[in-house]
Amino acid sequence: MNANAGIPGHRIFINDPTRITADTDTVVRKRSVSAGVSYGSDASFFGRTGPVRYPFLNADVIYNSKSGVFVYGSAYKVLGSIPAVDELDLGAGYFYHVSSGFSGNASYTRFIFDKNALIIKSASSNDINVNNAYDWKILRSSIILDYLFGESNDFFLTINNSKYIETNWSIFDDKDYLSFNPGINIILGTQNFVEKYSLNHPGHLGNYQPIGPPINPSKYAARNSDFDMLNYSFKIPVAYNRPHYTFEFAYRYSIPVNVEGILRNHKESFYNLTFYYVFY
Repeated sequence: MNANAGIPGHRIFINDPTRITADTDTVVRKRSVSAGVSYGSDASFFGRTGPVRYPFLNADVIYNSKSGVFVYGSAYKVLGSIPAVDELDLGAGYFYHVSSGFSGNASYTRFIFDKNALIIKSASSNDINVNNAYDWKILRSSIILDYLFGESNDFFLTINNSKYIETNWSIFDDKDYLSFNPGINIILGTQNFVEKYSLNHPGHLGNYQPIGPPINPSKYAARNSDFDMLNYSFKIPVAYNRPHYTFEFAYRYSIPVNVEGILRNHKESFYNLTFYYVFY
């Protein structure tokens, strides 16, 4: 499951079903059930955002088995929107461990949206995700492949390099510590979802308000099927950790490129607060 595919904006990651993670990759090497809640300043979907800011709340529950199978569910509420719940996600996957440094997982997620949901992700309803990562010790590199299908079909390649650091000193007692996981992220892909979103939500896309007849979104979508660079970003997550729970604050600066003409995305700062608890 990929952070960009959730809401996105930003969800609790699964990089290994032996762990429940936010951006700090806290490891739990046992069968576990994990629950988390997050607040995000704006919903993002593979480097793209909607016409206005959509701050959101989300809740995740994930079961990780010793065999490597994991199942999960998520619920999203966009603050100020009409629906009580804008989106429900259900998914399952399998973690594989090739060597001490190389691991990965494959998963399928089904997105279920309220008919009044305005987030740009709502043009896609299925995601097949393959995430492979290698730990070079000096940094951790991952290559993530996503195929999304539903009302629109898109393919994405995400490349991430990060460095996990934790303190060897405690804050309140000998059971807590701080962790940091700064990283650089690059997203390439298609963006057919932009045109489909604009057709489904006329008048809600972009800040361009011309005088005269309504814009035909297809006019601006000639290159949406091209596989192209979509986004560069860097993140700085800081987490307070205890044996069963973590509280994290993450800052991310996003630079969208090759934006579909009518969307008008721009450079943006994102802020996320995440709390999760692990039962094992």
